[in-house]
Amino acid sequence: MGALILSYCTRFQKKSIMTYKPITAVWEITMGCNMRCKHCGSSCQNPLPDELSTVEALNLADQIADLGLSWVTLSGGEPFTRKDWNLIAKRLSDKGVIPNIISNGWLVTDDIISKIKESRVGTIAISLDGLRDTHDYMRKPGSYDRVMNAFDKFFNNGVVFGAVTTISNVNINQLREIRNILVEHKVPYWQVQIGLPMGNFSKEKDMILNPEQIDNIIDFCHETAKEGKITIYPADCIGYYNIKDLETRKISHKSNNLPLWKGCNAGKRGFGILHNGDIMGCTSIREKEFKEGNVRETPLKDIWDDPNNFLWNRNATKAQLGGDCNLCKYGDTCLGGCPNTRLTMEKSLYAENRFCSYNVGIKNSKNIIAKRSDVKKMFEDSLKYIDEQEHQIAGLLLDRIIELDPTNIEALKYSGFVNFFMQNYNQAECSNKKVLEMAPDDVYTLKGLGITLYKKGDKAEGINYLKKAVSKTDTNFMDPYFDLALIYIDNNQQEEAKALLNDAKEFNSDFFQKNPELYNLVFS
Repeated sequence: MGALILSYCTRFQKKSIMTYKPITAVWEITMGCNMRCKHCGSSCQNPLPDELSTVEALNLADQIADLGLSWVTLSGGEPFTRKDWNLIAKRLSDKGVIPNIISNGWLVTDDIISKIKESRVGTIAISLDGLRDTHDYMRKPGSYDRVMNAFDKFFNNGVVFGAVTTISNVNINQLREIRNILVEHKVPYWQVQIGLPMGNFSKEKDMILNPEQIDNIIDFCHETAKEGKITIYPADCIGYYNIKDLETRKISHKSNNLPLWKGCNAGKRGFGILHNGDIMGCTSIREKEFKEGNVRETPLKDIWDDPNNFLWNRNATKAQLGGDCNLCKYGDTCLGGCPNTRLTMEKSLYAENRFCSYNVGIKNSKNIIAKRSDVKKMFEDSLKYIDEQEHQIAGLLLDRIIELDPTNIEALKYSGFVNFFMQNYNQAECSNKKVLEMAPDDVYTLKGLGITLYKKGDKAEGINYLKKAVSKTDTNFMDPYFDLALIYIDNNQQEEAKALLNDAKEFNSDFFQKNPELYNLVFS
């Protein structure tokens, strides 16, 4: 295995107890709306009778502040159709919470602008979903001109504002023209998101994008960010782990670090509030089974702090996901991207996210690799990818080699390694066991299987394989000693670790000299 003999044992950090501190929420203050948009995910029409009263809404604003949120987005429906919207916004700002608003722009007047200023709204975003004919088709006649009027009024009155565009097959080819219009009207910020088949939009099948179009959107966002005429923010349903997407977010957030996607915020750093006080992880995931409580019955803080709430996201694991997400090297961090994309597109929270750019890329790579038959060249390529930390592509190449040559021991060894590194422990176990069927005393594979089984939770069997690896190794390969020592430490078996390291020192004195930190960890 040469220079690529790396210690499998790289992930034995103690897990800390996860605590969740909310920083933001989306609050649908009303289901009332003056439009009937074709892509409305909430199917809003008229205010519902169980809408929170003014007194209840103000009390909830106080609870939001007490919970420590930094900002809240007020939405609907159309929030300006609710007569007391400004009282809610002002209560939030008085309590130190920034209120932001998403509106369709129809009702923006000088009086509305005065109330926006008085209530100290942070940012108000207006929806623009295409050129005039397209936007009016999606919403209602005359709405495009009302949006342009709103933009101009905000700019002339010093209101911080932006635009939101829901991308569909109706407007995806208009994005550059929309950008030009926004720049012309001096709109500083622009969020783009993909339309998902929920609410009214679930009836508009022809308007729904397909996964291959995601990269086109990312390319456009990157182009726009580099151009620098408007700050563009791809929403959480767009991405993930695409270099251009990461660079776009870096530019937009004015950060020197690439902001990697670290999973959905729902129930971890944010939550949703429906018109009647129902608390959800996300307002887009609004089915009854995802309701965590209602503020009329339970204080907001108690709902948030309840360890039995938001478990669909707080307890989410890569192992629950299907398809390529289940094997993805980013799976434990990403957890499948936007849950609502999976739920609406695949009808399951646990399906793979076909609208992930990285997922699209992996599928394309699979199709290309499936046509290859040059085992030697594929193996050489897999080693290069491993050296470049591109373990998933390396794994695809190794899978193809094994498909063509099931007894290729070297390919199986490396398959065990890359799958372990990506925390695909079932696959790593399978590869290692196939090697041991052919080479029962292979020390590297005994070690690899031991670490893999330990990580899967079969601690005793994992330690047995590591002991066997130790008994069969030589002074040129001391990794089994190192890994078994770490296992003992992780498992609070200090005496066993001491005995093992004393044996290692006697077996090979260089091991002691090369690993002083390990010895200090055990003997200090």
